[in-house]
Amino acid sequence: MSDPIATEVIDGVVAETESSGFVRGLGLFDSTMIVVGSMIGSGIFIVSADIARHTGSTGGLLAAWVISGLLTVAAALSYGELAAMMPKAGGQYIYLREAYSPLWGFLYGWTLFLVIQTGTIAAVAVGFARYLGVVWPAISPNTWIVPPIKLSEKYAISLSVQQLVALLLILFLTLLNTRGLKLGKLIQNVFTSAKTLALAALILAGVFLGRNVAAIQANFTSIWTVHDPQVIEPGADWLKSFIPSVTAAAGTFGLLIAFGVSQVGSLFSADAWNNITFTAGEVKNPRRDIPISLAAGTAIVITLYFLANIAYLSALPLHQIQNAPDDRVATATLSVIFGPSGATLMALAIMISTFGCANGLILAGARVYYAMARDGLFFRSIGRLNSNHVPAMGLVLQGIWAAFLVLLRTRLVDSAGAVTYGNLYGVLLDYVIFAALMFYVLTIGGVIVLRRKRPDVERPYRAWGYPVVPVLYMITATVIMLILILYQTQDTWPGLLIVILGVPVYLFWSRRSSASA
Repeated sequence: MSDPIATEVIDGVVAETESSGFVRGLGLFDSTMIVVGSMIGSGIFIVSADIARHTGSTGGLLAAWVISGLLTVAAALSYGELAAMMPKAGGQYIYLREAYSPLWGFLYGWTLFLVIQTGTIAAVAVGFARYLGVVWPAISPNTWIVPPIKLSEKYAISLSVQQLVALLLILFLTLLNTRGLKLGKLIQNVFTSAKTLALAALILAGVFLGRNVAAIQANFTSIWTVHDPQVIEPGADWLKSFIPSVTAAAGTFGLLIAFGVSQVGSLFSADAWNNITFTAGEVKNPRRDIPISLAAGTAIVITLYFLANIAYLSALPLHQIQNAPDDRVATATLSVIFGPSGATLMALAIMISTFGCANGLILAGARVYYAMARDGLFFRSIGRLNSNHVPAMGLVLQGIWAAFLVLLRTRLVDSAGAVTYGNLYGVLLDYVIFAALMFYVLTIGGVIVLRRKRPDVERPYRAWGYPVVPVLYMITATVIMLILILYQTQDTWPGLLIVILGVPVYLFWSRRSSASA
């Protein structure tokens, strides 16, 4: 049962305290900046190389981004209806709870905390540290403060200078966000504006300063001609007896598989747009501003992403995009224009981008754990706000887990006995991409479910193109999920396992909540 609704004035802003005391201090611009800032991280500067290898053509590269863009905007338009109906802290967790059951809401929140939000925060923080290392070489992944300690044959824990910088970034932004929404949104607005301008500058530089006539002619004369496509094999040995290995050159089926697999990179780069729904309890006019910010924010980012790829193709032949060192396509583009200083310029741009992205993820994520705690499905302390009207304990717990994911390493021993270390959060994020897509499908299905379950509830905004657009999204996303099951099997079933492991945890929390009621 929720507490009575009251209002108070804080810093000149009317705060609605629905069992919480959240300050409704986010306007339309602030909300849009959270959407844009959470979406733009480092992916757009990197993943085009992998997409180009899978699709093998200029048309395939651009079409992959168009597909991701249409899916993202379609999803955002559908989420707008749910956000306008239920403008409460927790967003997608609330929608799944109300459309299906508390179990489905919890499974989303569980996966979000365990991997999706915290793993992305870890990845973005390490990305910031990695590119700081380009500017300041002392920030090295191989300069150890605590050398790798073997935990098992496959895992280790370590602390390098690079990891330390990532930890300090998480700590710094977490502490800043415990000081209140006003400071958190200021950081978000400043850094999102800066990185949007930086991405726009990259586009202009690539299209005009880096204009390469030979590359443009090669890339755009026969845009569907396939060059050196990567072979896509079934994701498990036992599947090889039933389905073939394919390339984008293998007709319609091969192209379909290539597009499906390539969506892992492009959809992940465009993800986190739903974070504004987590902060719905702090938006001044949520019934209007959240749907608008979702539509406007996703449209802005997807347009920039598409134009960024036009810039890459204007400066680099496709084979250079496919084989960019460490997949750093944007760095390769600026290096062509500005020479060695291009790498430094790109590093600075990515540092700005990842700093703003990390802040948006940290700000928004704790609101979901707060909503879970208010339902008795998480630690009680997470369901309280501090004197600055933010879920400080949720922010702290999120920061601790994200930091732990930074410290954990994967361990690989080659045939010669040499050991190399990877990042566990990267593996976990690969695992949950499928699960995240599944939750998107379920949530958009929730628009249809709630239209039938609660036809009389006020809907200030109704999903554009209903029911055609939501259904098309669900069909397309389901096809992509099936392709991932068949061709990315090793990364799919662990993600489902993470979700399923949430069921006994849910039973524990729900019984504990019932016992204490």
